[in-house]
Amino acid sequence: MRFELDNTLISDILFHMENQDGEFALDMQEGKVVSNIDLNDERYIELPEWEPKDGFRLMEKFVSGLKNPIARQELTDALNKNKGVFRAFRDVLIQYPEIEKMFHIHKKQKMKTEVINWYNALREEWGLEPIGAEPEDTSLLVLEDFVIKEEVLIDPFGFIFYAETANGEYAGELNAFLDDGILYVNLFEVEEEYRAMGLGKTLLAKLLEKADAQKLDVSIDVPAETSFFARSLLLENFKPVKQTFVRKG
Repeated sequence: MRFELDNTLISDILFHMENQDGEFALDMQEGKVVSNIDLNDERYIELPEWEPKDGFRLMEKFVSGLKNPIARQELTDALNKNKGVFRAFRDVLIQYPEIEKMFHIHKKQKMKTEVINWYNALREEWGLEPIGAEPEDTSLLVLEDFVIKEEVLIDPFGFIFYAETANGEYAGELNAFLDDGILYVNLFEVEEEYRAMGLGKTLLAKLLEKADAQKLDVSIDVPAETSFFARSLLLENFKPVKQTFVRKG
């Protein structure tokens, strides 16, 4: 018995995955989560497994990647407590609202990945192609963890935006020059260790701020290997105007 996995059903599954006070399953015929059912009936299937140990590992991974040293240490101390770990972790998060938002996004994304993996395993049994997962968005920590510096170019006119870590280390850069009323982006890079943190979006937002203030168009080429970034450009009202095809000999 097949069913479609949409955002409404994903939210329903996520909510019940964390509920330790009951046993739940998916009614594939109705497309909703139910309780108190007979799992021998083929219309029902168990939800993806999610136990306290999974939640703990998720918190550990989140903390290990956190760049705010003070919050990272306090959250690490909370995880090292002998008891009341989850409550202690929440108490620390409350003191850092932006990091708390980031954690909930991180948690939802990781749990959603579990649901999609579970669903793809079913699709494999059904002889269907797997569905893809949405890219993670961790941009809420960018402004807190990085310093963005701006330099105005004179000839040719344009802008350079540098991103540095709190320790002054180079993290990324966006350069654009003006030609015939259009700002052309000729350098846009983020160091590998700082990718998937929303830093590229932040640099782009800085440039678009300048472009909007001066009513300038913006042009940017997206290499094939970074085509995933095209989605962010479309959200900023960019329109594709050409495609480049290359045949290697």
